[in-house]
Amino acid sequence: MAFNKMWCTVALGLLLPFSYAHTDFFTSIGHMTDLINTEKDLVVSLKDYIKAEESKLEQIKKWAEKLDRLTDTATKDPEGFLGHPVNAFKLMKRLNTEWSELESLVLKDMSDGFISNMTIQRQFFPNDEDQTGAAKALLRLQDTYNLDTDTLSRGNLPGVKHKSFLTAEDCFELGKIAYTEADYYHTELWMEQALKQLDEGEVSSADKVYILDYLSYAVYQQGDLHKAMTLTKRLLELDPEHQRANGNMKYFEYIIAKEKEANKSSTDSEDQSEKETVVKKKDYLPERRKYEMLCRGEGLKMTPQRQKRLFCRYYDGNRNPRYILGPVKQEDEWDKPRIVRFLDIISDEEIETVKELAKPRLSRATVHDPETGKLTTAHYRVSKSAWLSGYESPVVSRINTRIQDLTGLDVSTAEELQVANYGVGGQYEPHFDFGRKDEPDAFKELGTGNRIATWLFYMSDVSAGGATVFPEVGASVWPRKGTAVFWYNLFPSGEGDYSTRHAACPVLVGNKWVSNKWLHERGQEFRRPCTLSELE
Repeated sequence: MAFNKMWCTVALGLLLPFSYAHTDFFTSIGHMTDLINTEKDLVVSLKDYIKAEESKLEQIKKWAEKLDRLTDTATKDPEGFLGHPVNAFKLMKRLNTEWSELESLVLKDMSDGFISNMTIQRQFFPNDEDQTGAAKALLRLQDTYNLDTDTLSRGNLPGVKHKSFLTAEDCFELGKIAYTEADYYHTELWMEQALKQLDEGEVSSADKVYILDYLSYAVYQQGDLHKAMTLTKRLLELDPEHQRANGNMKYFEYIIAKEKEANKSSTDSEDQSEKETVVKKKDYLPERRKYEMLCRGEGLKMTPQRQKRLFCRYYDGNRNPRYILGPVKQEDEWDKPRIVRFLDIISDEEIETVKELAKPRLSRATVHDPETGKLTTAHYRVSKSAWLSGYESPVVSRINTRIQDLTGLDVSTAEELQVANYGVGGQYEPHFDFGRKDEPDAFKELGTGNRIATWLFYMSDVSAGGATVFPEVGASVWPRKGTAVFWYNLFPSGEGDYSTRHAACPVLVGNKWVSNKWLHERGQEFRRPCTLSELE
């Protein structure tokens, strides 16, 4: 199967391009890299500021020492001291003039750059939405890849180049963000991790009282009343006068006493209610479980017998003149639906050109809202994308021609090349590329029919995570730079192939760049004729 600019720093600091002055930094690693340059520039300015401030403080220190001696003498005999007219004059002069000069010196920005630089750069900084988005991404990665909080906190992730760890304060912040989302499960996990690190002796500004306050409430919200009481007791040992904890303790004792008095019938009724809730959840969870298992490389459904029927080959695009003498490498990834991978199909130079064209245009990726029919952002699609036309670059034009030659499909009715860069924990949860029967107007504005097929370039390797998975059939396709995968979304009859439901798994470690071409029905009438059988 195997074939086998530097940034220019101006006097007042570094300015990001205007197009980057927006939110959603966390949805694209490509845009986040620019923040590294910004922070480096600020560090340089800060170091200059420190040197200047140290010099200023030396001047202030000498002034303070001189006045300390003077006032020490004056306060022992104020009237005698001021009886000397020179001393009286100098006191008037000091308070009227010299202290004002000292005030100006204290307030002066000696570096003549750092504060101005900060003011300018702040408009390009990530905001609360970015911080929350990055925090949610960590929680998403934790769930998808079954990572315990200690592993994530210690930074023990596969394929990492620059190991980093979370402090107790970082863990506390993650817990607070989960709390604001009413996500008490993750609130408990991260507050417990923060507490653990403090108990192990980590020096931190995080306060155990605050942590226990959040933790006990999160545990209570999940129904573990006895654990909530234990945590509240520990809080009260640290702060016996804590008003909310004392109130909670009385309430917990009241609830426990009430539960003991409850009769068995009410308990049975509650149990039945819980069972019904579990049943309702199970109706939703199977696809999610399959999706996450496939992201971890588990749950693949390819049997050895089916595996034997997959081949690799040299492919000439059905005798296409451009590839007869130089066929491309092709290998089967899956049989039903048939997914093929093309190897060495896009060069590093082409990839860099596509990325450079796309970077200034990257914006938050959108999805079709089935109710309104309009494009909107969604929490289940965390990435940024840009669209490139063939007429604006010979490289993009050449790529479009290559797709047409190798698929045999007309690209004149296809959508423009979409370039996507995934951010922290970037993902796109299970979805269809084609419009279903309950979405008759999905691509009406294009006038080219439904999306007949998908071509997907992988423009980077991913250290961990980031697979393209097909939950309906149990397939996982892993990113490999310079390759592309192709599949049909519609049967020849025009009916949608529901087995092509797929997802982009969260990127655990690394930076994921892809580009895709969605080919449409119009223009394919003689290239891929219809059949009479609906599912042929």
